Amino acid sequence: MELLIKYFGAGRIECDKRIKHSVVTLVIGNFSDISNKIIPFFDQYPIFGVKYLDYLDWANIANIMILGNHKTPEGFEKIKLIEARMNKGRKKDF
Repeated sequence: MELLIKYFGAGRIECDKRIKHSVVTLVIGNFSDISNKIIPFFDQYPIFGVKYLDYLDWANIANIMILGNHKTPEGFEKIKLIEARMNKGRKKDF
């Protein structure tokens, strides 16, 4: 995780030790880092499998936000619909 932070020049590590097996998470909270570093990286080096569909949805939400459409009721509703089909909400459509 530390190497990812160094590579991207962004992010922080969070640990959750409340559960049986500690979980380590890389958090990148600066939106410009997400739009200028993370999304271009995964566009160049795509993820394989069902997670690729989640990535496309996530990048679509980021694009809605870049355009400022998340501030409109229609854009906000579109984001909610996209989020609902991500991760565990995704049906096997691959």
